[in-house]
Amino acid sequence: MYQQMIFVNLATSNLDASKKFFIELGYEINAQFSDDTTASIPLSEAIVVMVHTPEKYRQFTKKEIVDSTKSSEVLIALSAESREKVDELVEKAVAAGGSVSGETQDHGFMYGRAFDDLDGHTFEVVWMDPSAVEG
Repeated sequence: MYQQMIFVNLATSNLDASKKFFIELGYEINAQFSDDTTASIPLSEAIVVMVHTPEKYRQFTKKEIVDSTKSSEVLIALSAESREKVDELVEKAVAAGGSVSGETQDHGFMYGRAFDDLDGHTFEVVWMDPSAVEG
């Protein structure tokens, strides 16, 4: 069965720093789809973050590239398998130079935190109790 994929395309002011940031979070760079203007970072089999230099990003849009440290362009939400994994990923992001974004959300059955990467793109990391979803 066909599984649809999501490619999240983001502009970065420093491609090398952005690659290092994601590697420190535990992800790998897919060299087959990366070059000196783009890094392909698979987060799962179905989700890939594509980080581009501004020049490369401009090839995909005629719109102005926002300064993501000042304006929100997108919120990227990632699931986690446990509360501990939520905290672990956010702590890795902070250790790699990112910053905590917003307040911790703890609703008992759902727990989430967020971080901003080096360019200010916000990643929410959320765990939800599977029994709360099952009905």
